Formats: sequence, C-alpha cells, structure tokens
Amino acid sequence: MDLNRRHLLQGAAAGLTVVGLTQKAEARPTPSMLPAKWDEEYDVIVVGSGGAGLAAAVKAADAGAKVAVLERLLFTGGNTQLAQGQINAADPVRQPKQGIKDSWELHAEQTLAAGDFRANKERVEVLCKNAYGAITWLESLGMAFEDEVFQMFGGLYPRAHQPKVPKGKGYTYVLLKAAEERGVVVKKGCRVTDIIRDTPTSGDVRGVLCETKEGTKYLRAKRGVVLASGGFGANTYLRELHDPRIAGLGTDNLPNKTAGDVMMAAVRVGGYLVGMDFIQSTPGAPAGKKMKIILNSRVAESIYVDKRGNRIVDEGSRRDVIRDAVLGTPEHYAYTVVDNETYQKYNSAVHKSVEEGIAINEAWTAPTLRELAEKMGVDPDGLEAGVKRYNSFVDAKKDEDFGKAERNLTKKIEKGPFWACYTGMTVHHTMGGLNCNTKAQCLDWTGAVIPRLYAAGEITGGIHGTNRVGGNALLDCMVYGQIAGTNAANEKSA
Repeated sequence: MDLNRRHLLQGAAAGLTVVGLTQKAEARPTPSMLPAKWDEEYDVIVVGSGGAGLAAAVKAADAGAKVAVLERLLFTGGNTQLAQGQINAADPVRQPKQGIKDSWELHAEQTLAAGDFRANKERVEVLCKNAYGAITWLESLGMAFEDEVFQMFGGLYPRAHQPKVPKGKGYTYVLLKAAEERGVVVKKGCRVTDIIRDTPTSGDVRGVLCETKEGTKYLRAKRGVVLASGGFGANTYLRELHDPRIAGLGTDNLPNKTAGDVMMAAVRVGGYLVGMDFIQSTPGAPAGKKMKIILNSRVAESIYVDKRGNRIVDEGSRRDVIRDAVLGTPEHYAYTVVDNETYQKYNSAVHKSVEEGIAINEAWTAPTLRELAEKMGVDPDGLEAGVKRYNSFVDAKKDEDFGKAERNLTKKIEKGPFWACYTGMTVHHTMGGLNCNTKAQCLDWTGAVIPRLYAAGEITGGIHGTNRVGGNALLDCMVYGQIAGTNAANEKSA
C-alpha cells in the first residue's frame, strides 16, 4: 500500500514536471490601477482627521508639501475627540518635582511587558524615545498641560499628562489650527474606498479613489499617502470575527459600520495585518445603560466594587486584567467609587457626564457611603466594610487583597460627599492593523516596503502587543503621525 502510494505520488510529480517543461506558460498582463485622468493632485494625501492624521498633515506641511486631509465624516477630529486626553511621557521637568524617577527606557520596558512582548521592540523604543518631544511639540503649537503627572487607568506608572482643555478636544483644536495656518486642505464627507498603486502588487502608491457628494474622484499624491483612519472597534463584524469573546459588547468609538475599510483597502494593494485579535475593552456603560461615565482615571484614588460592595481588582492593573475582573462578576458589571476630594480634581466634562448620569440613575452621589450604596442598589454593609478595608491598606501601605503597588496606596476614600457610577465594559481600542516599520512605512507580507504608503495611529498593528497601556494611544498618534507626515513629504515627487 505504502509503495503503491509512493509510486503514484512520484508519477504525479513527474507528470507535473513534464507539463512544466513542455508547456510554455502564457504571459499574463499585469493590470494597471492608474486612472486615465486624476481629478485633483497634492504632494501628500492624509486619510483621516484624528490625532494621527492631523499630526501627519502639520508635519508634512512643515516639510514643504501641499497637503490634503480626507475625512469620511462631516466633522473633523475622529475618535481623538472622544479620548480622555491623557498622554504618556517620561518628563524631565514635571516628574522630578513630584519625586518620580522615570526614563524612556522604563516606559519602553513597561510597554513591551504590558503587551506580553508581542509588540515590535524597535517601534516601541521609537515611540517612547520621542514621547517627551511630542509633549513639547504640542506645547509649541499652543497645547497646555497640567503641571501634575499621574498614573492613569491602565497606565502602569505615573507619567500621564492631562490637557487643560477637557478630553481630546485640545489636541483637535491646536492641530486643526496649525493645519489651517499651513494651508492644509481638509475635505470632509470624503470616503476613501481604494488606494491606487501602479499595480495591485507592485510599484508605487500614487493616490486614492474616494466618494464625495459630487461623485467619485481620483486624487493623486505626488509624494505619498498617509493612512490614519483609525481602528475597527465600531465594526461589529470585523472585531467579532477576530475575537468572538467580545460579542454583545458596545463600543465607545464613533459610530461607523465601515470602520476598517481603509485598512482593508491597504490589504488589497499588498498591506499585511498583524495582531488583529488583540482588542481592548475599557470601562463604559453596561448593557442596557446609556452613558459612559469615567471616574476611574486616577487609579490611586478610586476603587472598583461589585453589587455586594466588595472590591474586585487592583485598580492599577493592566486593562485586560481589569476587564476580566469586571466581566467576571455575576452581573458582568461593577461600580467605580471616589470621594469628593478626588471628584473635584476631574474636569468640567466629567462633572457634566456625572450630572447627566445622576439624572437617569446611572451615577450617584450622597453624603455618606451608606446612603450612596442605597442609591446604587449595592449592599450598604458591604460597601462600608469594603471601603474601610481599603483605607486600612492605604494606612499600612500594603494591599493584602490584590497587591496594589505602594505608590498607588496614597489616598483614602473618606471625604464626603461620595460619588459612584456604573462600570461596564465596552470595546475601546483595536491593537491590530497594518504592519509598519519605524519610519511609518507600510510593509507587505514579505516585510518589503510598499513605496509611498505610510500609516499612523490605530490603523496600525505591532505597537501595543496584546494590551495597550493607558496613555499610549494618543502618544502613538502624535509620534508616528509626525514621522509619517515628515517622511511622506520628503519623498521625491513622481
């Protein structure tokens, strides 16, 4: 039997060899993607007007390029406008004043470890080396940050910089202003459907095909195209295809059923995807509730409790650890509790969301913990006991339940009135996307550069590994947005 099978296989192989030798292969024409005529032309085309796209546009314009930003929506800012706004950097000015020792090397080391070493080491090092430079660059454009740095939710170390303008609006404002001052053209309501390369598998990227209210248009990029259209967290099919465990969760991204379509357009011209099943969920509205209310940004000053009033996790843990703890409760949601001293540190945007939440019974405040628990529908005895136990850990500088780091055991929850909100889980960030190098150039499946195609921000993969560190997303946008814009603009015109 084995001998006969071997002979059959040998015979088949020989037959294939003869066919290969005796039949002349027909030459197949390579299809060109180039249009007969371009409708408009620029030096650099940037797809997406969030933080990464605007950073790329500003830097490309600074390098002397004529730049167009294409935005699918009728407004600019993307998911950057919805961000909480914190950005990480080892800071030689602010941190020493607070007695914090830090370095870009420690930042890189923690980022790699937090992503289970599944991120690209060289790209992470570039990210962290350029972090403080991103802060000072933003400040040079008019961005203002608070003097105090702190450890934010999922940030793992006190290096988060808080903008003075609430949430991500400050980034959008200063970058849009800078773009306008530099003559950058911003086209809203312009959806990119295809990337134009000489052929689908070879040659240079030459521009994009897009849909506008005037119809379909071919836009030429003489130097390069920068993709910065964000992740695919709002695309239910695509995200659940790669991680079925998140089925049923909502998202805090902008509504967009076509999220990820620009990424897939890049795949059609040779782009390669990495880390697509690394999808992050963060606190938001539980199923059936309306509002995402955030009281957990300051991990040293808040706790998560379940319906019995029991604390459930180290608040300074990785985001995936906190996700699993919240979804691991019988109700699949928890609550965040803070005291008034902490609440007053939050900005007006947070206060507004809490006030709106109180009106619909999704956030609560009360002068005592017992009254707060009764409003929340949480066991009053359990909450009082849980907070008392946590406060004893602060006194002892040792968390006997979850091992919270001593640097985060600095603040008791004791000064009323007290505040709380629901803490469910929503899809927040997709760590997977286009594979790129440290120059922000897109790579194909062999690791070769796709000429004149760049990418930055959440559309890329390989920066965060399995788990994104809180405060690193906006950093990724600013650092690699600048790199992509500069390098695209420095290409020779073709």
